[in-house]
Amino acid sequence: MIRVSTRGLPLLALLGAALVTSACADESLLFPTAPTPTETTDTFAGTLTVNGGTTFQFLGNRGTVTATLRSVAPDPTIGVGLSLGTWNGATCSAVLSDDSAIQGSVIYATVNATGALCVRVYDVGKLVEPLTFELGVVHF
Repeated sequence: MIRVSTRGLPLLALLGAALVTSACADESLLFPTAPTPTETTDTFAGTLTVNGGTTFQFLGNRGTVTATLRSVAPDPTIGVGLSLGTWNGATCSAVLSDDSAIQGSVIYATVNATGALCVRVYDVGKLVEPLTFELGVVHF
């Protein structure tokens, strides 16, 4: 006849419970965390000509994008076009546009995936002479 000893069973159960509890205490072992995206600020500047437009490309990650028309000279009150969109390698496909942007105007957007983005400044028929501008684009 074979005898099975159960004296060590409580100790084995306690050891198993301790292992399970310690593994659950550190959730990063079970669910690794993604790195926190870093906010990036790009500055773009140029000269906008009568009936012209200028496009700038940048790479954006998932998150918010903010484009600000920081300065317009010589007349900061003249309206120009400002748009945010996606870049396909050749053209900027506008998703959000403001056809009456003046100095200080802002466009806010949310990006759902990493990709090539663009910001564009363009004449909406109000320019009588070239102007200089500066854009600030904040994104992740």
